[in-house]
Amino acid sequence: MSLDQILRNRVKEKLANDEVVASMTVRLVRHVEIARIARTAGFDALYVDVEHSSFGLDTTGQICMMALEVGIVPFVRVPSNTPDYISRALDGGALGVIAPHVRSAEEARAVVSAAKFPPFGERGISAGLPHLHFRSFPTVEAFAALNAATMVVVQFESADAVEQAEEIAAVDGVDLVLIGTNDLMADMGIPGQFEHPRVRDAFARTIAACRKHGKHVGVGGLSTRPQLMAEMVGLGARYVSTGTDLAFLLGAATQKANQVREINIP
Repeated sequence: MSLDQILRNRVKEKLANDEVVASMTVRLVRHVEIARIARTAGFDALYVDVEHSSFGLDTTGQICMMALEVGIVPFVRVPSNTPDYISRALDGGALGVIAPHVRSAEEARAVVSAAKFPPFGERGISAGLPHLHFRSFPTVEAFAALNAATMVVVQFESADAVEQAEEIAAVDGVDLVLIGTNDLMADMGIPGQFEHPRVRDAFARTIAACRKHGKHVGVGGLSTRPQLMAEMVGLGARYVSTGTDLAFLLGAATQKANQVREINIP
């Protein structure tokens, strides 16, 4: 099997074809079955949220490796945008890193540098990666393939980031900007006000900047607002973070419990 056959990022392929990508967030389930469940459910990607969970990198790597095996693209949202977290998450099996709270082009460039191998970054060499089925390939070929497949996702979660959208979107190596709507609203002083004009303006400005520089936009935090989510996709967003495993489990469980309570006893 060739390197190209082994190493594919289907999310990148779908985005390149202007298709919508459905992603789920893993924050509760610590076992590899969650990757198979996500695949069976029809998701294109999952991301393990190490920023907002107690997951360690061992658990994260196991889930990412299972995702690779079942054909779903694994990302990891790191708790801090430092090279040690980024490189270890990627070495463990992730095909992309989600960097939270990016506010400037300088910060975006630092994430790219930590995520990419030379000559595009400073990620350290590691042999026998799970992405390559633990096989060895010539270094130059492996670097090129891994750099091409590995996605860098930066999150906009502040008004400062939106103000710098043009500069951040222009950074070489950034693939996608994921808007964290809840944190963005909180930073703007309008927590929970999804219909506020500033929310739509933030999406519109970010989408315009990314479109200008050939980058993609993702929607996060709108799982309870499907109409607004659809509106943002209509504006040009293509990566949709649909919600967490915790929310899915609790929502379905609550629905079933309510169904039983509503049964009328003759």
